[in-house]
Amino acid sequence: MVCEHGLPASGLSGSRSRSFVVMVRNAAFLTHTGRSPPENSFCQVLHPPMSRPLVGCLRFTEEKHVHLIPTKVRSTTPRHARTVAHGRVRGVYLPRLTDAVASSMATYGIPLLVLGATNSSSWTGISFMLAWAPRLCTFALAGTAVDRYGPARVFRLAAATRAALTGCAAAALAMTTGGTALGFVMFLAVCTGCLTQFSFIAAESVGVITSKGAGDAAHRVQSVLLGIDQAAALAGPATGGLLLQWHGPSGMLVVLGGLSLLSAAAAPRSQQAPLRAHKGGAPAASGWRTGWSTLRSLPSLAWLVAGLALSNLALGLLETATPVLVVKQLGRSSASVGLVWSCAAAASLCAVTLCRPVIDRWGLTTVGRWAALVTGVPCFLIPLADSYVAYLALIAVFMAGDSVLSVVLRTIRSLLIPAEVFGSTLSVTVLLLLLPYPLAGILLAVTDPADLPALITICAILQSLGLACALTYGTRSRSRRGKHRR
Repeated sequence: MVCEHGLPASGLSGSRSRSFVVMVRNAAFLTHTGRSPPENSFCQVLHPPMSRPLVGCLRFTEEKHVHLIPTKVRSTTPRHARTVAHGRVRGVYLPRLTDAVASSMATYGIPLLVLGATNSSSWTGISFMLAWAPRLCTFALAGTAVDRYGPARVFRLAAATRAALTGCAAAALAMTTGGTALGFVMFLAVCTGCLTQFSFIAAESVGVITSKGAGDAAHRVQSVLLGIDQAAALAGPATGGLLLQWHGPSGMLVVLGGLSLLSAAAAPRSQQAPLRAHKGGAPAASGWRTGWSTLRSLPSLAWLVAGLALSNLALGLLETATPVLVVKQLGRSSASVGLVWSCAAAASLCAVTLCRPVIDRWGLTTVGRWAALVTGVPCFLIPLADSYVAYLALIAVFMAGDSVLSVVLRTIRSLLIPAEVFGSTLSVTVLLLLLPYPLAGILLAVTDPADLPALITICAILQSLGLACALTYGTRSRSRRGKHRR
């Protein structure tokens, strides 16, 4: 037989006794002389000497000539696994950076805006809760959307919508005052929280697929992604605080909208196949069940998520209480609040950078345990801080240890979650890690400012117990992976 595309002698052409294999509609046919696959069948010729298989439509002539007509075949790869056709910097890191800066400014800037408008710690806690609560309501929908439509499309739509909303809110705040303005800010907190969930799941999907492709260097990819988040956290709070102090709420929201628009523009357009519907139109509830089933089958991941969730409760309480503690009890300005989180982000960035060679040398388990110790001790000392400098230093050390813990969790998560159920499992994981944040806002809203040190101490105890259990039971042998073992 002779192939129209001129395959070498070791391929399809050769003696009558030579055989070859083609893939027709995902079924293998071993074809000998005198027996051919169905004409006009979509097939894949498995040709060992070539670097990649030929895909096309076979036609046979009376002389047994094989005509391979190139044919476009839809990929069977899940949508969340189809990364964009760009390098890591352009396709992964740059969109992650622009979106993280916008999210950081919204997370830390909107509570400051509420505190300046109401002078109330209760309203500040409520605004923080409203920013995080929608993420809990949309986590399953976000994972399903990423699985179905692809991360690039979801990311662009979420960023563009956030840009439009912040622009409208900036114009509305310039023309209103009092309770109406506060209502606009609360509505913006809800909307930005919801949209941030979609963009975060989309960005994490691309990041974890990239980590899977990195193999043994997965922790390096995750440390770069976390470093990007910390670099954004370094610029976001400080910029938001300064803009709020110098240009007012409208100025901060205009910059936030511009960053969101830049995020939408930075996201590359992936070349995906036409929309492929889910099996039976699987609803978000199906994604919920799949995610929980996968998480239960991975005990190591479940323990680590539980421990980090308790750590996030302490972190969320510190985030919500910092404006009250710094402005009310330490007598500083809103710009000083932004400086606290900027210094903490700088310490986190240094810790993430240094943890790469340390993990290479000592492994994830050892580094995770030391990071838990570095995170727990400052949390007990923060209620005792009686000066701004001491408070800033303790927050910075706390955030440095917490960032290294995040690298450990993200690395194990990227290695454990099967690709075929990644979107659903990631959504459940994110739910458990985000649940403490609105809870922290509720705790701040119902707690008297004088009782905040005692509340922080209680959260520090819970954090220590959770991390001790997580790093004892969650780092055991991961050979048992339930039904999703690969």
